[in-house]
Amino acid sequence: MNEPATDSGGGFVRLRLDIAYDGTDFAGWATQAGQRTVAGVIDDALSTVFRTPMLTRAAGRTDSGVHATGQVAHVDIPTDALPHAYPRTVRAGEAEFGPLVRRLGRMLTEDVRVRGIVRAAPGFDARFSALRRHYVYRLTTAPYGVEPSEARFVTAWPRPLDVDAMAGAAQNVLGLHDFAAFCRHRDGATTIRELQRLDCVRDGDRISVHVSADAFCWNMVRSLVGALLAVGEHRRDDTWCVQLLHARHRSSDFAAAPARGLTLVGVDYPPDDELAARNLVTRDVRTADEL
Repeated sequence: MNEPATDSGGGFVRLRLDIAYDGTDFAGWATQAGQRTVAGVIDDALSTVFRTPMLTRAAGRTDSGVHATGQVAHVDIPTDALPHAYPRTVRAGEAEFGPLVRRLGRMLTEDVRVRGIVRAAPGFDARFSALRRHYVYRLTTAPYGVEPSEARFVTAWPRPLDVDAMAGAAQNVLGLHDFAAFCRHRDGATTIRELQRLDCVRDGDRISVHVSADAFCWNMVRSLVGALLAVGEHRRDDTWCVQLLHARHRSSDFAAAPARGLTLVGVDYPPDDELAARNLVTRDVRTADEL
């Protein structure tokens, strides 16, 4: 089911889902036996609606405890099961899958929402069609910690941080590099990525780190933030991060930032007529020869 579904031929209709979730009580996005995951609860709900097993595939497989306000996924619905998405009566002016969005709102737990569903354009793949993903990591250095209403989404940091030093170090690692020092190992996965944005911004006690790349390897965003925190505490200088780019394995010199502060906030896609070409580019695994 990794190939784009169509209304004719193949027997499936591919739908795009826009999703938000509080990742605190999930063991990440991807389905795992015996674990509560975002994909698992959405798949279960869709399987109930369409009366056949469903499998959603996301733009970013977030780790345990990581949140999303802009996750994107796709699911392939057998054509003969699609009528189960439609109610007996339709509200005037309602979008085709508006009733399904409302139904999932009743079925899913409060910590996950399917915010929108549309028919995917030909060639659309939530993962392989993506141009870039955007994350924000949120911290506070307030002496009292995190405001109660934000406790699940913001990391309390107990020591002062030099945000100017962090911002300087961040600029040194932008571009196309091998980020092996910032990634947990996964067999067969490349660690070569194009880091397009890494900004550190202070607003009073709040510090936000904005991170964008064409794709991220396992644990990369939290590791980048963890390295910047070491610079912000003056445990490392602002040239240290760029030196890490010469490593070929995950560095043990710093810890990844806690999961709770990280949120996937958006995914960018090309125009519909460029989706198929983008899929080919993304599926072509990068090698060190490209650096």
